[in-house]
Amino acid sequence: MAFSFEQWTPKVYRRFLQSMKPKRTIAKNALWAFFVGGLFCALGQGIHNFWRWQGLNAFDGAAATAAILVFIGAFLTGIGVYDQLGKHAGAGSLVPITGFANAVVASAMEFKREGYVFGVGAKMFTIAGPVIVYGCLSSVVIGLIYFLRMH
Repeated sequence: MAFSFEQWTPKVYRRFLQSMKPKRTIAKNALWAFFVGGLFCALGQGIHNFWRWQGLNAFDGAAATAAILVFIGAFLTGIGVYDQLGKHAGAGSLVPITGFANAVVASAMEFKREGYVFGVGAKMFTIAGPVIVYGCLSSVVIGLIYFLRMH
């Protein structure tokens, strides 16, 4: 079969593109994201309940829970499980605290061959840096609004 450019009219080309486009599975992806995101949240609530049961107040229990969830996200990234989870769960794996740990550790691991200072240390916050800056700036703005409202 000979190939000629004349047969590629805009209509034929659009039909060809439609046939090559991957099928969208929005419902399946949404269910996976909901399930995995809910699983992370339920895990966090279970850890928080455990610390409350151990006698910590709500503030200290939340801090301990956050530290454990960051460790879990970083550990799962380090052993390669979090990437596999992200392939199936999509946005459900981006639950803020574990997703943030994944972003920091993944970028650090990517540049570990360049050394600890210029590789890991410099590149660790390429993804997480803007999040930290935005969080700090927004907390300053909210603090100023709160301060001005109280005085």
